[in-house]
Amino acid sequence: MVLSPMKAQEQKDTIRLTLKEAIERAQVYSVDAAVALNELRTAYWEYRTHRADQLPEVMFSGTLPSYYKQYSKYQQSDGSYTYVQNNALGLNGEISIAQNIALTGGKVSLITSLDFTRQLGHGAFSEYMSVPVSLMLSQPIFGVNNQKWKRKIEPVRYEEAKAAFMENVEQVTLSTITHYFNLLLAEENRSICQQNLLNANKLYDIALAKRKIGHISESELMRLKQSALQAKGKLTEAQATYDAKMFQLRSFLGLSEQDAIETVVPEAVEGIRMDYQEVLLKAHENNAFAKNIRRRQLEADYDVATAKGNRRDINLFAKVGYTGKDRNLAGAYNPLKDNQVVEVGLSIPILDWGKRKGKVKVAESNRDVALSKIRKEEMDFNQDIFLLVQNFNNQAAQLEIAAEVDTLAEKRYRTSIETFMIGKIDILDLNDAQSSKDDAKQKHIQELYYYWYYFYNIRSVTLYDFMNRCNLDADFEAIVKR
Repeated sequence: MVLSPMKAQEQKDTIRLTLKEAIERAQVYSVDAAVALNELRTAYWEYRTHRADQLPEVMFSGTLPSYYKQYSKYQQSDGSYTYVQNNALGLNGEISIAQNIALTGGKVSLITSLDFTRQLGHGAFSEYMSVPVSLMLSQPIFGVNNQKWKRKIEPVRYEEAKAAFMENVEQVTLSTITHYFNLLLAEENRSICQQNLLNANKLYDIALAKRKIGHISESELMRLKQSALQAKGKLTEAQATYDAKMFQLRSFLGLSEQDAIETVVPEAVEGIRMDYQEVLLKAHENNAFAKNIRRRQLEADYDVATAKGNRRDINLFAKVGYTGKDRNLAGAYNPLKDNQVVEVGLSIPILDWGKRKGKVKVAESNRDVALSKIRKEEMDFNQDIFLLVQNFNNQAAQLEIAAEVDTLAEKRYRTSIETFMIGKIDILDLNDAQSSKDDAKQKHIQELYYYWYYFYNIRSVTLYDFMNRCNLDADFEAIVKR
Protein backbone atom coordinates (compact mmCIF):
# COMPACT_ATOMS: atom_id res chain seq x y z
CA MET A 1 0.00 0.00 0.00
CA VAL A 2 1.30 3.45 -0.88
CA LEU A 3 0.56 6.03 1.80
CA SER A 4 3.02 8.73 0.76
CA PRO A 5 2.38 11.54 -1.72
CA MET A 6 3.01 10.91 -5.38
CA LYS A 7 5.77 12.78 -7.12
CA ALA A 8 4.51 16.02 -8.55
CA GLN A 9 3.72 15.71 -12.21
CA GLU A 10 4.51 18.32 -14.78
CA GLN A 11 1.76 20.82 -15.41
CA LYS A 12 0.08 19.89 -18.68
CA ASP A 13 -3.40 19.76 -20.09
CA THR A 14 -3.61 15.97 -20.30
CA ILE A 15 -2.55 13.66 -17.47
CA ARG A 16 -2.17 9.98 -18.32
CA LEU A 17 -3.15 7.98 -15.23
CA THR A 18 -3.10 4.24 -14.80
CA LEU A 19 -5.47 2.68 -12.27
CA LYS A 20 -2.58 2.13 -9.84
CA GLU A 21 -1.47 5.77 -10.09
CA ALA A 22 -5.03 6.99 -9.54
CA ILE A 23 -5.30 4.81 -6.42
CA GLU A 24 -2.00 6.14 -5.07
CA ARG A 25 -3.11 9.73 -5.54
CA ALA A 26 -6.56 9.17 -4.04
CA GLN A 27 -5.05 7.61 -0.90
CA VAL A 28 -3.30 10.92 -0.23
CA TYR A 29 -5.35 13.73 -1.74
CA SER A 30 -8.99 12.63 -1.59
CA VAL A 31 -11.38 14.01 1.04
CA ASP A 32 -12.19 10.46 2.18
CA ALA A 33 -8.49 9.83 2.87
CA ALA A 34 -8.30 13.05 4.93
CA VAL A 35 -11.32 11.97 7.00
CA ALA A 36 -9.74 8.54 7.65
CA LEU A 37 -6.49 10.21 8.71
CA ASN A 38 -8.25 12.53 11.18
CA GLU A 39 -10.11 9.59 12.72
CA LEU A 40 -6.79 7.76 13.14
CA ARG A 41 -5.25 10.82 14.80
CA THR A 42 -8.12 10.99 17.28
CA ALA A 43 -7.68 7.32 18.19
CA TYR A 44 -3.89 7.76 18.41
CA TRP A 45 -4.05 10.60 20.91
CA GLU A 46 -6.72 8.82 22.96
CA TYR A 47 -4.39 5.85 23.22
CA ARG A 48 -1.45 8.11 24.07
CA THR A 49 -3.57 9.64 26.86
CA HIS A 50 -4.32 6.15 28.20
CA ARG A 51 -0.62 5.25 28.21
CA ALA A 52 0.21 8.52 29.97
CA ASP A 53 -2.22 7.54 32.75
CA GLN A 54 0.05 4.58 33.51
CA LEU A 55 3.11 6.80 34.02
CA PRO A 56 4.05 8.96 37.03
CA GLU A 57 2.60 12.46 36.96
CA VAL A 58 4.60 15.33 38.41
CA MET A 59 2.45 18.28 39.45
CA PHE A 60 3.14 21.67 41.01
CA SER A 61 0.36 23.63 42.65
CA GLY A 62 0.50 26.77 44.71
CA THR A 63 -0.87 30.17 45.62
CA LEU A 64 1.51 33.01 44.84
CA PRO A 65 0.39 35.03 46.78
CA SER A 66 -2.89 35.26 48.73
CA TYR A 67 -3.79 38.40 50.66
CA TYR A 68 -6.86 38.97 52.80
CA LYS A 69 -7.99 41.62 55.28
CA GLN A 70 -11.37 40.73 56.70
CA TYR A 71 -13.48 40.21 59.80
CA SER A 72 -14.66 36.75 60.75
CA LYS A 73 -17.20 35.58 63.33
CA TYR A 74 -15.59 33.97 66.36
CA GLN A 75 -17.29 32.17 69.27
CA GLN A 76 -15.71 32.87 72.63
CA SER A 77 -15.42 30.44 75.57
CA ASP A 78 -18.53 31.84 77.23
CA GLY A 79 -20.60 31.11 74.10
CA SER A 80 -20.89 34.69 72.93
CA TYR A 81 -19.82 35.78 69.47
CA THR A 82 -17.49 38.52 68.41
CA TYR A 83 -15.73 39.58 65.25
CA VAL A 84 -11.99 39.41 64.86
CA GLN A 85 -9.83 40.92 62.18
CA ASN A 86 -7.62 38.73 60.03
CA ASN A 87 -4.99 40.63 58.09
CA ALA A 88 -2.42 38.32 56.50
CA LEU A 89 -0.34 37.56 53.43
CA GLY A 90 0.16 33.93 52.44
CA LEU A 91 2.28 31.88 50.05
CA ASN A 92 2.18 28.11 49.55
CA GLY A 93 3.46 25.58 47.08
CA GLU A 94 3.31 21.83 46.67
CA ILE A 95 5.10 19.36 44.40
CA SER A 96 3.63 15.89 44.06
CA ILE A 97 4.51 12.75 42.14
CA ALA A 98 1.46 10.52 41.62
CA GLN A 99 1.33 7.01 40.17
CA ASN A 100 -1.73 4.89 39.38
CA ILE A 101 -1.39 1.29 40.58
CA ALA A 102 -2.67 -0.92 37.79
CA LEU A 103 -2.54 -4.09 39.88
CA THR A 104 -4.90 -2.84 42.61
CA GLY A 105 -6.62 0.18 41.05
CA GLY A 106 -5.30 2.52 43.74
CA LYS A 107 -3.11 5.60 43.59
CA VAL A 108 0.09 6.44 45.47
CA SER A 109 1.54 9.95 45.75
CA LEU A 110 4.77 11.40 47.09
CA ILE A 111 4.29 15.01 48.25
CA THR A 112 6.45 17.86 49.53
CA SER A 113 5.06 21.28 50.41
CA LEU A 114 5.87 24.58 52.07
CA ASP A 115 3.41 27.12 53.49
CA PHE A 116 4.30 30.71 54.51
CA THR A 117 2.03 33.14 56.39
CA ARG A 118 2.82 36.76 57.21
CA GLN A 119 0.52 38.22 59.83
CA LEU A 120 0.22 41.96 59.13
CA GLY A 121 -0.76 44.86 61.30
CA HIS A 122 0.20 45.47 64.93
CA GLY A 123 2.57 42.80 66.20
CA ALA A 124 3.29 41.48 62.71
CA PHE A 125 5.18 38.19 62.44
CA SER A 126 5.92 35.42 59.93
CA GLU A 127 5.48 31.66 60.26
CA TYR A 128 6.48 28.70 58.11
CA MET A 129 5.01 25.20 57.94
CA SER A 130 6.77 22.49 55.94
CA VAL A 131 5.92 18.97 54.87
CA PRO A 132 9.31 17.76 53.62
CA VAL A 133 7.98 14.39 52.60
CA SER A 134 4.71 12.51 52.87
CA LEU A 135 3.45 9.36 51.23
CA MET A 136 -0.27 9.11 50.45
CA LEU A 137 -2.25 6.05 49.34
CA SER A 138 -5.87 5.88 48.23
CA GLN A 139 -7.24 2.44 47.52
CA PRO A 140 -10.73 1.07 46.79
CA ILE A 141 -11.14 -2.25 48.61
CA PHE A 142 -13.97 -4.02 46.76
CA GLY A 143 -14.72 -1.63 43.90
CA VAL A 144 -13.92 -2.33 40.24
CA ASN A 145 -10.30 -1.87 39.21
CA ASN A 146 -10.71 0.69 36.42
CA GLN A 147 -7.00 0.73 35.63
CA LYS A 148 -6.90 -3.02 35.03
CA TRP A 149 -9.89 -2.90 32.66
CA LYS A 150 -8.51 0.09 30.76
CA ARG A 151 -5.24 -1.76 30.24
CA LYS A 152 -7.26 -4.55 28.63
CA ILE A 153 -9.68 -2.46 26.57
CA GLU A 154 -7.66 0.53 25.31
CA PRO A 155 -4.95 -1.41 23.40
CA VAL A 156 -7.70 -3.40 21.64
CA ARG A 157 -9.54 -0.16 20.84
CA TYR A 158 -6.39 1.33 19.29
CA GLU A 159 -5.71 -1.83 17.26
CA GLU A 160 -9.31 -1.60 16.04
CA ALA A 161 -8.77 2.04 15.04
CA LYS A 162 -5.58 1.18 13.11
CA ALA A 163 -7.33 -1.64 11.26
CA ALA A 164 -10.30 0.67 10.57
CA PHE A 165 -7.91 3.25 9.10
CA MET A 166 -6.40 0.68 6.77
CA GLU A 167 -9.88 -0.43 5.74
CA ASN A 168 -10.93 3.19 5.14
CA VAL A 169 -7.90 3.66 2.92
CA GLU A 170 -8.92 0.54 1.00
CA GLN A 171 -12.45 1.96 0.74
CA VAL A 172 -10.86 4.99 -0.92
CA THR A 173 -9.32 2.51 -3.34
CA LEU A 174 -12.74 1.01 -4.12
CA SER A 175 -14.21 4.47 -4.72
CA THR A 176 -11.27 5.28 -7.00
CA ILE A 177 -11.87 2.11 -9.01
CA THR A 178 -15.54 3.02 -9.45
CA HIS A 179 -14.77 6.59 -10.57
CA TYR A 180 -11.92 5.41 -12.80
CA PHE A 181 -13.97 2.77 -14.59
CA ASN A 182 -16.94 5.14 -14.92
CA LEU A 183 -14.65 7.50 -16.84
CA LEU A 184 -13.07 4.62 -18.74
CA LEU A 185 -16.51 3.34 -19.78
CA ALA A 186 -17.65 6.84 -20.74
CA GLU A 187 -14.48 7.37 -22.74
CA GLU A 188 -14.92 4.04 -24.51
CA ASN A 189 -18.58 4.81 -25.19
CA ARG A 190 -17.63 8.18 -26.67
CA SER A 191 -15.04 6.51 -28.90
CA ILE A 192 -17.66 3.98 -30.00
CA CYS A 193 -20.10 6.77 -30.84
CA GLN A 194 -17.44 8.69 -32.75
CA GLN A 195 -16.54 5.63 -34.78
CA ASN A 196 -20.20 4.78 -35.35
CA LEU A 197 -20.85 8.31 -36.60
CA LEU A 198 -17.94 8.10 -39.02
CA ASN A 199 -19.14 4.71 -40.27
CA ALA A 200 -22.74 5.94 -40.57
CA ASN A 201 -21.68 9.01 -42.59
CA LYS A 202 -19.46 6.87 -44.78
CA LEU A 203 -22.23 4.34 -45.43
CA TYR A 204 -24.70 7.14 -46.17
CA ASP A 205 -22.29 8.66 -48.72
CA ILE A 206 -21.90 5.24 -50.38
CA ALA A 207 -25.67 4.76 -50.30
CA LEU A 208 -26.18 8.10 -52.08
CA ALA A 209 -23.98 6.88 -54.92
CA LYS A 210 -25.79 3.52 -55.04
CA ARG A 211 -29.16 5.27 -55.09
CA LYS A 212 -28.17 7.25 -58.13
CA ILE A 213 -27.54 4.06 -60.06
CA GLY A 214 -30.59 2.32 -58.53
CA HIS A 215 -28.83 -0.33 -56.49
CA ILE A 216 -30.74 0.51 -53.28
CA SER A 217 -34.22 1.81 -52.56
CA GLU A 218 -35.18 5.23 -51.23
CA SER A 219 -36.35 3.57 -47.99
CA GLU A 220 -32.91 2.06 -47.35
CA LEU A 221 -31.32 5.42 -48.07
CA MET A 222 -33.57 7.10 -45.51
CA ARG A 223 -32.74 4.44 -42.95
CA LEU A 224 -29.03 5.12 -43.38
CA LYS A 225 -29.61 8.86 -43.04
CA GLN A 226 -31.67 8.21 -39.90
CA SER A 227 -28.86 6.05 -38.52
CA ALA A 228 -26.35 8.83 -39.16
CA LEU A 229 -28.51 11.36 -37.30
CA GLN A 230 -29.06 8.97 -34.41
CA ALA A 231 -25.32 8.35 -34.22
CA LYS A 232 -24.75 12.10 -34.02
CA GLY A 233 -27.27 12.39 -31.17
CA LYS A 234 -25.70 9.50 -29.26
CA LEU A 235 -22.28 11.13 -29.62
CA THR A 236 -23.61 14.32 -28.03
CA GLU A 237 -25.01 12.31 -25.09
CA ALA A 238 -21.78 10.32 -24.76
CA GLN A 239 -19.73 13.54 -24.67
CA ALA A 240 -21.90 14.97 -21.88
CA THR A 241 -21.57 11.75 -19.85
CA TYR A 242 -17.82 11.74 -20.45
CA ASP A 243 -17.48 15.33 -19.21
CA ALA A 244 -19.48 14.52 -16.07
CA LYS A 245 -17.40 11.42 -15.24
CA MET A 246 -14.19 13.35 -15.92
CA PHE A 247 -15.26 16.04 -13.47
CA GLN A 248 -16.11 13.47 -10.78
CA LEU A 249 -12.78 11.64 -10.99
CA ARG A 250 -10.80 14.87 -11.24
CA SER A 251 -12.53 16.25 -8.14
CA PHE A 252 -12.04 13.00 -6.22
CA LEU A 253 -8.31 12.99 -6.98
CA GLY A 254 -7.88 16.66 -6.09
CA LEU A 255 -6.89 17.76 -9.61
CA SER A 256 -7.68 21.16 -11.08
CA GLU A 257 -10.42 21.73 -13.63
CA GLN A 258 -7.78 22.51 -16.27
CA ASP A 259 -6.43 18.96 -16.13
CA ALA A 260 -7.80 16.28 -18.42
CA ILE A 261 -7.30 12.66 -17.43
CA GLU A 262 -6.40 9.99 -19.96
CA THR A 263 -7.29 6.54 -18.65
CA VAL A 264 -5.56 3.25 -19.42
CA VAL A 265 -7.46 -0.04 -19.58
CA PRO A 266 -5.97 -2.22 -16.77
CA GLU A 267 -5.24 -5.84 -17.47
CA ALA A 268 -6.48 -8.62 -15.22
CA VAL A 269 -3.89 -10.64 -13.32
CA GLU A 270 -3.88 -14.23 -14.44
CA GLY A 271 -3.57 -17.16 -12.07
CA ILE A 272 -5.09 -15.58 -8.95
CA ARG A 273 -7.76 -17.67 -7.32
CA MET A 274 -8.99 -17.06 -3.81
CA ASP A 275 -9.40 -19.78 -1.20
CA TYR A 276 -12.31 -19.15 1.17
CA GLN A 277 -10.60 -20.59 4.26
CA GLU A 278 -7.46 -18.51 3.67
CA VAL A 279 -9.46 -15.33 3.08
CA LEU A 280 -11.57 -16.00 6.19
CA LEU A 281 -8.45 -16.59 8.30
CA LYS A 282 -6.81 -13.35 7.13
CA ALA A 283 -10.05 -11.42 7.72
CA HIS A 284 -10.32 -12.63 11.31
CA GLU A 285 -6.64 -11.87 11.90
CA ASN A 286 -6.54 -8.36 10.43
CA ASN A 287 -10.02 -6.91 10.00
CA ALA A 288 -11.26 -4.22 12.41
CA PHE A 289 -14.40 -6.32 12.92
CA ALA A 290 -12.43 -8.95 14.88
CA LYS A 291 -10.98 -6.24 17.14
CA ASN A 292 -14.42 -4.67 17.47
CA ILE A 293 -15.85 -7.97 18.71
CA ARG A 294 -13.08 -8.38 21.28
CA ARG A 295 -13.52 -4.79 22.53
CA ARG A 296 -17.30 -5.14 22.88
CA GLN A 297 -16.87 -8.39 24.83
CA LEU A 298 -14.44 -6.71 27.22
CA GLU A 299 -16.69 -3.68 27.64
CA ALA A 300 -19.67 -5.91 28.44
CA ASP A 301 -17.61 -7.76 31.07
CA TYR A 302 -16.42 -4.40 32.45
CA ASP A 303 -20.00 -3.20 32.88
CA VAL A 304 -20.85 -6.35 34.84
CA ALA A 305 -17.75 -5.96 37.04
CA THR A 306 -18.65 -2.31 37.67
CA ALA A 307 -22.20 -3.19 38.69
CA LYS A 308 -20.92 -5.87 41.08
CA GLY A 309 -18.31 -3.54 42.55
CA ASN A 310 -20.93 -0.86 43.23
CA ARG A 311 -22.87 -3.16 45.57
CA ARG A 312 -20.58 -1.99 48.38
CA ASP A 313 -18.08 0.84 48.58
CA ILE A 314 -15.07 0.66 50.91
CA ASN A 315 -12.12 3.01 50.41
CA LEU A 316 -8.81 3.17 52.27
CA PHE A 317 -6.96 6.46 52.61
CA ALA A 318 -3.57 6.59 54.32
CA LYS A 319 -1.03 9.37 54.62
CA VAL A 320 2.30 9.14 56.47
CA GLY A 321 5.14 11.64 56.64
CA TYR A 322 6.65 14.47 58.61
CA THR A 323 5.86 18.13 59.18
CA GLY A 324 7.42 21.08 60.94
CA LYS A 325 6.62 24.71 61.72
CA ASP A 326 8.53 27.68 62.98
CA ARG A 327 8.82 31.44 62.61
CA ASN A 328 11.90 31.05 60.43
CA LEU A 329 12.49 28.85 57.40
CA ALA A 330 15.27 26.70 58.84
CA GLY A 331 13.29 25.95 61.97
CA ALA A 332 10.36 24.69 59.90
CA TYR A 333 12.54 21.74 58.85
CA ASN A 334 14.15 20.92 62.18
CA PRO A 335 12.86 19.35 64.31
CA LEU A 336 10.19 17.45 62.39
CA LYS A 337 7.07 15.82 63.78
CA ASP A 338 5.05 12.82 62.63
CA ASN A 339 2.12 13.56 60.34
CA GLN A 340 -0.07 10.48 59.86
CA VAL A 341 -3.65 10.02 58.73
CA VAL A 342 -5.50 6.72 58.18
CA GLU A 343 -9.12 6.63 57.10
CA VAL A 344 -11.37 3.77 55.99
CA GLY A 345 -14.61 4.97 54.43
CA LEU A 346 -17.57 2.60 54.26
CA SER A 347 -20.74 2.69 52.21
CA ILE A 348 -22.59 -0.65 52.58
CA PRO A 349 -26.34 -0.84 51.88
CA ILE A 350 -28.40 -2.50 54.59
CA LEU A 351 -31.73 -2.39 52.79
CA ASP A 352 -32.00 -1.22 49.17
CA TRP A 353 -34.90 -3.45 48.03
CA GLY A 354 -32.71 -5.28 45.52
CA LYS A 355 -31.71 -2.14 43.60
CA ARG A 356 -28.01 -2.94 43.33
CA LYS A 357 -28.69 -6.61 42.63
CA GLY A 358 -31.05 -5.52 39.87
CA LYS A 359 -28.31 -3.39 38.32
CA VAL A 360 -26.03 -6.43 38.27
CA LYS A 361 -28.73 -8.51 36.57
CA VAL A 362 -29.31 -5.75 34.00
CA ALA A 363 -25.58 -5.60 33.23
CA GLU A 364 -25.44 -9.40 32.88
CA SER A 365 -28.49 -9.38 30.58
CA ASN A 366 -26.95 -6.62 28.47
CA ARG A 367 -23.80 -8.72 28.19
CA ASP A 368 -25.82 -11.72 26.99
CA VAL A 369 -27.59 -9.54 24.42
CA ALA A 370 -24.26 -8.16 23.20
CA LEU A 371 -22.80 -11.68 22.88
CA SER A 372 -25.87 -12.83 20.90
CA LYS A 373 -25.53 -9.89 18.52
CA ILE A 374 -21.84 -10.62 18.13
CA ARG A 375 -22.54 -14.26 17.17
CA LYS A 376 -25.08 -13.11 14.57
CA GLU A 377 -22.67 -10.53 13.17
CA GLU A 378 -19.91 -13.14 12.95
CA MET A 379 -22.14 -15.45 10.90
CA ASP A 380 -23.11 -12.59 8.57
CA PHE A 381 -19.45 -11.57 8.28
CA ASN A 382 -18.39 -15.09 7.30
CA GLN A 383 -21.25 -15.36 4.81
CA ASP A 384 -20.31 -12.05 3.17
CA ILE A 385 -16.72 -13.22 2.78
CA PHE A 386 -17.88 -16.51 1.24
CA LEU A 387 -20.00 -14.67 -1.33
CA LEU A 388 -17.20 -12.23 -2.06
CA VAL A 389 -14.73 -15.04 -2.73
CA GLN A 390 -17.26 -16.85 -4.93
CA ASN A 391 -17.94 -13.67 -6.92
CA PHE A 392 -14.24 -13.03 -7.52
CA ASN A 393 -13.47 -16.58 -8.61
CA ASN A 394 -16.47 -16.57 -10.95
CA GLN A 395 -15.55 -13.14 -12.28
CA ALA A 396 -12.32 -14.38 -13.82
CA ALA A 397 -14.32 -16.74 -16.03
CA GLN A 398 -16.88 -14.03 -16.82
CA LEU A 399 -14.10 -11.66 -17.85
CA GLU A 400 -12.54 -14.26 -20.15
CA ILE A 401 -15.90 -14.86 -21.83
CA ALA A 402 -16.57 -11.12 -22.20
CA ALA A 403 -13.15 -10.58 -23.81
CA GLU A 404 -13.78 -13.36 -26.34
CA VAL A 405 -17.28 -12.05 -27.14
CA ASP A 406 -15.84 -8.55 -27.62
CA THR A 407 -13.29 -9.85 -30.13
CA LEU A 408 -15.89 -11.84 -32.06
CA ALA A 409 -18.39 -8.96 -32.11
CA GLU A 410 -15.74 -6.61 -33.49
CA LYS A 411 -14.86 -9.07 -36.26
CA ARG A 412 -18.52 -9.63 -37.08
CA TYR A 413 -19.16 -5.88 -37.37
CA ARG A 414 -16.23 -5.36 -39.75
CA THR A 415 -17.39 -8.29 -41.84
CA SER A 416 -20.96 -6.91 -41.85
CA ILE A 417 -19.78 -3.54 -43.17
CA GLU A 418 -17.93 -5.23 -46.02
CA THR A 419 -20.92 -7.50 -46.75
CA PHE A 420 -23.34 -4.55 -46.69
CA MET A 421 -21.19 -2.58 -49.12
CA ILE A 422 -21.46 -5.37 -51.70
CA GLY A 423 -25.20 -5.61 -51.07
CA LYS A 424 -25.46 -9.07 -49.51
CA ILE A 425 -27.11 -7.92 -46.21
CA ASP A 426 -29.53 -5.12 -45.44
CA ILE A 427 -29.32 -2.22 -43.00
CA LEU A 428 -31.14 -4.15 -40.24
CA ASP A 429 -28.44 -6.82 -40.15
CA LEU A 430 -25.76 -4.14 -40.13
CA ASN A 431 -27.42 -2.29 -37.25
CA ASP A 432 -27.71 -5.53 -35.30
CA ALA A 433 -23.97 -6.22 -35.78
CA GLN A 434 -23.14 -2.68 -34.66
CA SER A 435 -25.34 -2.93 -31.58
CA SER A 436 -23.79 -6.29 -30.65
CA LYS A 437 -20.32 -4.83 -31.08
CA ASP A 438 -21.09 -1.81 -28.86
CA ASP A 439 -22.69 -3.94 -26.15
CA ALA A 440 -19.81 -6.42 -26.16
CA LYS A 441 -17.23 -3.65 -25.80
CA GLN A 442 -19.03 -2.09 -22.84
CA LYS A 443 -19.69 -5.49 -21.29
CA HIS A 444 -15.98 -6.28 -21.46
CA ILE A 445 -15.09 -3.10 -19.55
CA GLN A 446 -17.85 -3.70 -17.00
CA GLU A 447 -16.61 -7.23 -16.32
CA LEU A 448 -13.08 -5.88 -15.95
CA TYR A 449 -14.41 -3.35 -13.43
CA TYR A 450 -16.11 -6.09 -11.37
CA TYR A 451 -12.91 -8.14 -11.45
CA TRP A 452 -10.83 -5.38 -9.91
CA TYR A 453 -13.61 -4.26 -7.56
CA TYR A 454 -14.02 -7.77 -6.11
CA PHE A 455 -10.23 -8.16 -5.82
CA TYR A 456 -9.74 -4.93 -3.89
CA ASN A 457 -12.88 -5.59 -1.86
CA ILE A 458 -11.34 -8.84 -0.61
CA ARG A 459 -8.13 -6.95 0.05
CA SER A 460 -9.99 -4.31 2.11
CA VAL A 461 -11.70 -7.02 4.19
CA THR A 462 -8.54 -9.03 4.84
CA LEU A 463 -5.96 -6.21 4.81
CA TYR A 464 -3.80 -8.67 2.92
CA ASP A 465 -2.04 -8.26 -0.42
CA PHE A 466 -2.70 -11.48 -2.33
CA MET A 467 -0.33 -10.47 -5.14
CA ASN A 468 2.73 -10.00 -2.94
CA ARG A 469 1.49 -12.42 -0.23
CA CYS A 470 1.93 -10.05 2.73
CA ASN A 471 -0.19 -8.11 5.21
CA LEU A 472 -0.97 -4.47 4.49
CA ASP A 473 0.85 -2.35 7.02
CA ALA A 474 1.92 1.23 7.57
CA ASP A 475 4.06 3.41 9.83
CA PHE A 476 1.20 4.80 11.90
CA GLU A 477 3.46 7.09 13.95
CA ALA A 478 4.68 8.79 10.78
CA ILE A 479 1.19 8.94 9.28
CA VAL A 480 -0.30 10.62 12.36
CA LYS A 481 2.46 13.23 12.56
CA ARG A 482 2.59 14.20 8.91
